[in-house]
Amino acid sequence: MERPDDTIRTRARRTIVLCTLSIAASVIMTWPLVTGLNRLGRTANSGDARVSVWNVAWVAHALLTDPGDLFDANIFHPHRNTLAFSEANLAAGVIGLPAWWFTRNPETAHNVVVLFTFAASVVTMWLFARRLTGDAWAAATSAVLFAFCPFLFSHTAHIQLLMAAGLPLSLLMVHRLADAPSPRKGVDLGIALAAQALGCAYYGIFAGFMVGYVALFLAYARGLWRSPRYWIALAIGVVFSMLLVAPAFAHYLRLQDETGFGRSLQDAAPYSAYVRSYLASAAHAHNWLLPIIKDWNHEVLFPGFLAIILAAIGVVKVVRGSASLDASAPEVATARETVLLYGSLGALAFWASLGPRAGLYSLLFKTIPVFSLLRAPGRTGIIVVLILALFAAFGVRALRRRTSTPIAVACCAAALLEMNGIPIDWREARPISPVYDVLAGMPRGAVAEFPFYERRIDFYIHTIYMVNSTRHWQPLLNGYSDYIPPDFRELALVLASFPSRESFEAMKQRRTRYIVIHRDLYGAQTMPQIEARLQEFRPYLRPVAADDRVQIYEIVAWPRATL
Repeated sequence: MERPDDTIRTRARRTIVLCTLSIAASVIMTWPLVTGLNRLGRTANSGDARVSVWNVAWVAHALLTDPGDLFDANIFHPHRNTLAFSEANLAAGVIGLPAWWFTRNPETAHNVVVLFTFAASVVTMWLFARRLTGDAWAAATSAVLFAFCPFLFSHTAHIQLLMAAGLPLSLLMVHRLADAPSPRKGVDLGIALAAQALGCAYYGIFAGFMVGYVALFLAYARGLWRSPRYWIALAIGVVFSMLLVAPAFAHYLRLQDETGFGRSLQDAAPYSAYVRSYLASAAHAHNWLLPIIKDWNHEVLFPGFLAIILAAIGVVKVVRGSASLDASAPEVATARETVLLYGSLGALAFWASLGPRAGLYSLLFKTIPVFSLLRAPGRTGIIVVLILALFAAFGVRALRRRTSTPIAVACCAAALLEMNGIPIDWREARPISPVYDVLAGMPRGAVAEFPFYERRIDFYIHTIYMVNSTRHWQPLLNGYSDYIPPDFRELALVLASFPSRESFEAMKQRRTRYIVIHRDLYGAQTMPQIEARLQEFRPYLRPVAADDRVQIYEIVAWPRATL
């Protein structure tokens, strides 16, 4: 007979409350983002953020208009498969699709995804921690400590690195499978793993290895290695996740085959964590530590004082419980198993985060092919944060049983206070010139935007043009990504001389139809020189649209190339 707590109505009410509270917490902790969804963000001061905004908009746009050409994004024309030149952000694009459809505003679509990622991490971490602790109140603190950890806030410019909800979800699913193996639970695990991989390749790889570690540990600890149902369910999960991810992953394999793109251990070394990285945080309660540690080498991995204290309490309580007379009780045995399992996993993740110099990452890199696609070992530190947040739930559970429920509420509130960095330094996005709307109505043709930045250190400025392209979606000669085609570097050197016969010849070879000149980016001193040199080529150009910042021309003929 089903208990009243398990009725559909009760579950629906609990789900509504959980989602509502998660969204409310996300709105508060990212304040004032919600007050300017259509204009606030990181794009004003971050090329990576502009890539994220463009990427979410591109995926949403392509899914609505031509899903078959999804990976042929409108950058680095005439190259194909250009979405695979960096993280595809397919899950983010799907999440942002409704907002893009209603608004056609790239900032709005992106910011909706940002809010969703934080809220989703609250939900999945709460479900995971509740499963292992059996305490919904204690799980709330765990959810806050993970979802709003300093690591995630340090990566608000990288939408894929906010997509962390699949990490606790995948672990939840493998525990559900281990408790009662079945094909259905294998499918659920496969969906969770695939969703994480399509949300963030880094986290997809992390989730796969965590699930593998947990599955092998539980097989040994519980004697499940004798259970065919267990292995069949796991195999279903692995195969199902691979089937879901394979169509997207094939594009990255194609890129590797065609270009040899990959990472080396030397590439990974600068992006490894230091021990002091685990003290870095920009939250108000922690930033006094930054002048002390001075250099944290890219990653911000401090889990918070509360997480450390509560995790210590939780582990001590479990160890003492294991040594007591009731050590054979199911709850005590499960807690002991959890601490041993995730304590060892956290130690391995910490070791790997230190990169090649610590040894473990070098071993993984040399033995597991997918690691050649990764560049930042320090990001495995999020696993350490997740595990400390989980252990913190055991600490809250111990305190709650010793005192009362209000202590759990106080711990959750304290976690929100400690993790907060509000108001977050969101900035006004650079407005997109309305003249691009004219370009959107023109026949399809390749676009070159100028200035065409030729120095490698300045390539990121091309992301301004990528965001602008969300108003017209014409193919761009410009672009920016993790992988930069070699011929783009050569092209940039030639187009930097625009206007010149050499630059027009290079555009002719790529069948360029439109050029866009940014008066504001050239500046008041340089623009008169550009105008003077452009006079020679005006017979070949037809003005399309202009304002005080941007001029758009259609190329109607080609000047004779220099002999």
